[in-house]
Amino acid sequence: MQTPSSVSPAASSAAIASVLKPAAPANPAPTLRQQVFQCLTVGVFALASYIFISHYLLQSVQIVGVSMAPTLKHSGYYLLNRCVYLMREPQPEDIVVIRDPLDQTFSVKRIVARAGDSVYLKGGHVYVNGRQLLEPYLEPGTPTFTIGQQEELSLRCREGEYFLLGDNRGNSTDSRVYGAVPRQNILGAVIH
Repeated sequence: MQTPSSVSPAASSAAIASVLKPAAPANPAPTLRQQVFQCLTVGVFALASYIFISHYLLQSVQIVGVSMAPTLKHSGYYLLNRCVYLMREPQPEDIVVIRDPLDQTFSVKRIVARAGDSVYLKGGHVYVNGRQLLEPYLEPGTPTFTIGQQEELSLRCREGEYFLLGDNRGNSTDSRVYGAVPRQNILGAVIH
């Protein structure tokens, strides 16, 4: 039986040599080719993430014009939530970006009525399903008139349609001109 004091000198020399001998590196340094590949992989992933987020989740939008004043400012930047309507249907009072039915440009408007709702404009007021619409987001005293020669406007939103108005009623081309907007023209909700 050996005790710690009876270890042979040859065994202790081998133990010391194994301690002093440099250990093989656990992970060798990556080659230049591996480093370039890693950088390209990270770059491609970052670009793909940016494209996915900006086209399908959130997108920065700049307001051009005053049709949504005072709620949204001309030249102001806001976020467009492109995926919110995957989880729920657009609702009245949502501010949305749409593809304008007249010229296919992008426009920002507020939903005031949805499928099945009847809209009636008369005397500077908006009525939805027979009730006058309360609009605290408008400047006090802002009337809502029809556009053109009509004194009143009445329509019912069909399935998949929405009636939209700009908050600056005197300076907005909206559903008073082009009628109710189909759901596929609504791109997402503006976060403000």
